[in-house]
Amino acid sequence: MANLKDIRDRIKSIKSIQQVTGAMKMVAAAKMRKAQQRMEQARPYSGRLKDLIKDLIPDVDRNLLPLLDTREKSRYTFVVITSDRGLAGSFNTNVLKKAQREIDEIGKDNVDLICIGKKSRDHFKRREYNIIFEYLDFWNELEFNHAIEFGKNIIEQFTSGTSDHVQVVYNEFVSVATQTVISEQLLPLEYEQEEQKVVDKLFEPSKEEIVLNMIPRHLNVQVWKYLLESYASEQAARMLAMENATTNAQDMIRDLKLKFNKARQTAITMEILDIVGGAEALK
Repeated sequence: MANLKDIRDRIKSIKSIQQVTGAMKMVAAAKMRKAQQRMEQARPYSGRLKDLIKDLIPDVDRNLLPLLDTREKSRYTFVVITSDRGLAGSFNTNVLKKAQREIDEIGKDNVDLICIGKKSRDHFKRREYNIIFEYLDFWNELEFNHAIEFGKNIIEQFTSGTSDHVQVVYNEFVSVATQTVISEQLLPLEYEQEEQKVVDKLFEPSKEEIVLNMIPRHLNVQVWKYLLESYASEQAARMLAMENATTNAQDMIRDLKLKFNKARQTAITMEILDIVGGAEALK
C-alpha cells in the first residue's frame, strides 16, 4: 500500500500542473480569438485575388513575367510551417509527417527547405535535410511585413532558377476542434481550367498590366494567409490540448483521492487491530 505522504504529495503536484494547464488554455483561447478574427478577415481578399489571377493567366503570355514560367521540375523548394513551441497535440507532428513523406517521395537531395517555426527547423536539421532559410521567434509579433519578407526569399528561389517548384505545407483552420494539413503548390502559378460561362469583361488598363501588378501582391497575400491559418490552428490545437490535460489531471486527482482514502482507512484499521491486540495481550 502506498505511503499516505507520497499520495498527498502527488495530489499536490498534479493540482499545480492543473493550474498551469488551465492558465495555458485561457491564454491560447484569447490568442486564438484574435488570430481567428484576422484570418477570417484575410480569407475573402485572398480568395478573390486568387480567382482573379486564375481568370487572367490563361489569356496572357507566360513569358510576360518570370513568375509565370513553367519548366521541367528537377529542383524543389518546400516551405514547411510549424510553431516554435510544442504542447499543441498533433499540430506539428501532422505537418512534419506529411512534409517528410512528400519530400522523401521526391528525394531529399532534390529538395531545398524553408522552415518557418522551430519545430520544423529542428525536425529536418536532425535528419540532415538541406535547409536554406529558417524563420523563428516571430509568431507573437506576426505582421504582414513578415509575409513580405518570407515571400521575397521564396519568390527569389523560383525566379533565379534555383527552384522549379515551390510547395507549401501548413495547417488550415477548419474549426476549434479541427485543423487540416494542406500541401499546396505556390509556384509556378498553375490552375486547372474549369468550364465557365462566357462573360464580356472590360479590363483597364490591360490584362497584361493587371497581371504584372497583381501577381507579386497575390503571392505575398498567399504567404500571409498561410501564416494566419497556421497561427490560428496552433492556438486552437494548444487550447484543446490544454483542456484535455486539465480534464485528465482532474481524473487523476479523483483517483488518487480514492486511493488516499483507502490507504488511510487501511492504516486506521491496522492501528485499531494493534490496539486491540495489545489490550488482549495485557489481560
